Amino acid sequence: MNMKKIGAFIAERRKELGYTQEQLGELVGVSDKAVSKWERGICFIDVSGAHLLAMALKTDLLTLMNGEAPNDNSSYRSVDAQSPQEQENSPVVLSDTGETVSPYLFGSNLEHSRSDVYFGISAQMLKNRKFAGKPQAVCGCSLEWYPIGKRAHFAHSAPYTRHGDGYHMHRENECNAQKAVNFFPGEPCGIGQQGLYICKDKSYELALVAKSDRPIDVTVTLTDDKGEEVLARSDFSVKPGEWRRFTALMKPVNDCEDADLRIVFTQSGALHIGAVSLMAQGHFHGMRRDVIERLKELGIKVLRWPGGNFAGEYNWMDGILPVDMRAPIGSHMATETQPHSGGYDFSEINTDDFVALCREIGAQPFITINPTWNTPEESAAWVEYCNGSADTPFGSLRAQAGHPEPYYVRLWSLGNEAGYSHMEGENTPSGYSHNVQLHGRAMLKVDGQLTLCSGGPYPDKEWADCSAYALRDIAPLVSIHYYAPAFDPESPDAEALNESYRLGIDGVLTARNLLRLHAAQLDSRLQISFDEWNQWYAWFRPSSVTEGIFTARMLHMLIGEAQAQRLAIACHFEAVNEGAVIVTPYSAELTAAGQMFGVMKHHIGGLIEYASLQTLITRKDGRRTVTVINASPDAEIDVTLPVFGSVERADCYFGEDLLPQGKFTVCPASVTMTDGTTNLHLPAHSVALMILS
Repeated sequence: MNMKKIGAFIAERRKELGYTQEQLGELVGVSDKAVSKWERGICFIDVSGAHLLAMALKTDLLTLMNGEAPNDNSSYRSVDAQSPQEQENSPVVLSDTGETVSPYLFGSNLEHSRSDVYFGISAQMLKNRKFAGKPQAVCGCSLEWYPIGKRAHFAHSAPYTRHGDGYHMHRENECNAQKAVNFFPGEPCGIGQQGLYICKDKSYELALVAKSDRPIDVTVTLTDDKGEEVLARSDFSVKPGEWRRFTALMKPVNDCEDADLRIVFTQSGALHIGAVSLMAQGHFHGMRRDVIERLKELGIKVLRWPGGNFAGEYNWMDGILPVDMRAPIGSHMATETQPHSGGYDFSEINTDDFVALCREIGAQPFITINPTWNTPEESAAWVEYCNGSADTPFGSLRAQAGHPEPYYVRLWSLGNEAGYSHMEGENTPSGYSHNVQLHGRAMLKVDGQLTLCSGGPYPDKEWADCSAYALRDIAPLVSIHYYAPAFDPESPDAEALNESYRLGIDGVLTARNLLRLHAAQLDSRLQISFDEWNQWYAWFRPSSVTEGIFTARMLHMLIGEAQAQRLAIACHFEAVNEGAVIVTPYSAELTAAGQMFGVMKHHIGGLIEYASLQTLITRKDGRRTVTVINASPDAEIDVTLPVFGSVERADCYFGEDLLPQGKFTVCPASVTMTDGTTNLHLPAHSVALMILS
């Protein structure tokens, strides 16, 4: 990286946009002194924040890192500079390359971050159900809970939850129980939680882990938000002694969009609550079936778990414990990975659940180890838990959990995003490669059939030479991540909308150049896992048609580049509540990006006859699948294709506009046949799917 050149580019671009150093710093979240150092070439922003800087300078990441626009104008052109007709590099001429569309290009992530699991795929309805963190000011109750009893006492007490073996991380306030002490017999005492969406046509599985200092009768109710109407009730008798888990099936008599769960007793005494659970009956391994059905619609063929950044916070041995006993996991990056849950994950999904989900949706599991906080022996034990026979030490634990047959998990990642400051552990090429070499060899000793993937801040020549090359004998895959600029217009004006749209979908061109550069820097025996890609901050903003067009173009690009760039795996980041599926308490729906996965999955297994950013044609089982993208924000286009035969299906996915909350509307595509050609008319920002025989 030429720091002086990059600094000069930042200064020039900042002045062109009319920003002071202080104003640019505010956009990126740094001081004006930091900007001054960048511009003088003294230092550079952390690579993880370079996306934000590129967005603030209204450019792309590759241009920023090069300190100038790429020279190859034919392979890197802004949509601004292209007419719709010019977006196609060449006429559609079919060729039999022998290359097929790998299902492994249709991957996704299931990271325990933000709301992918928490109020996403998890069926768990309660917030902070294991009482993580510090009590709220004055009242003594854990975050998300409110006290019941005007003269009662509330505080944390010795926990029921705990970590499994192998927990070496340095986190705080993870394990607590909630204590409620009643001094006045006959007065109500307990805790409650608001905001539950309850339906009378469903039954709800309740679990309460509790103990007391004397016999106490506990009543658990679902009520309206005022606590006046009791919708469902269960009663338990808690006796002194060890923790005990109570369960009941609660059937509400009415619907309520804002119900309360209330745990109350009236005797004098102290009640200790270790964990509470509430899930609608009929879930799949603690996961919502409606969300799982949407994942099936996406056609996901590889699922990467438990992260992402969260992999550096996860201890797989916690998952051997019963789900209510598993400790909350304090996040090293609370405001980024766990901002919606007070900085904690509640360990709702373990290895068994994850593998069951993969089998349910037809995906290959792709597991990321934690080489910073787990030892090589513990990583090898995870492999044995997954793939060892029932007569091995950890394989027997899997069998005891009800899974006697090995899972045969073949894809494993040696950590996540090494080389970035937000990840704990070794962050130099030599330090990382030395550490994960120990993990990888220990894992391969348990199962020699694994395919391991190394990571780093790629593309990066130093990392390619000192890490990827050093690990090539044990890790044939090398990771790369990229997030395109977000759809973030400065105003509601059409010009601002179109500018933000163009910047976002041009990210596909940046991704293509980064992929090509990564492949060129790597040893030719190595393959690439593009295991995180999306538009930036998809998890913090409403979806729109922009993400749909970006997703369609990315999938075209990945499919077209796969063979030449040795691309073996690609995983969108990530499906649930972060791009492809939007989940509410009462629904799970595909976004525009999710709709495009549903369209593009028709190419899986097809022989590629033509591939460009605009048009993709594959052949399988005597049929051709054709997808055509009109990426223009405001112009219609006509595309001429060869005549393939009869049209079995011709759908047009078009967006009414580029505004937030938008999805594609589906209607019949405008297709006409003339002598020797198929003519397709597409409206602005739309995608056509045709299946012909």
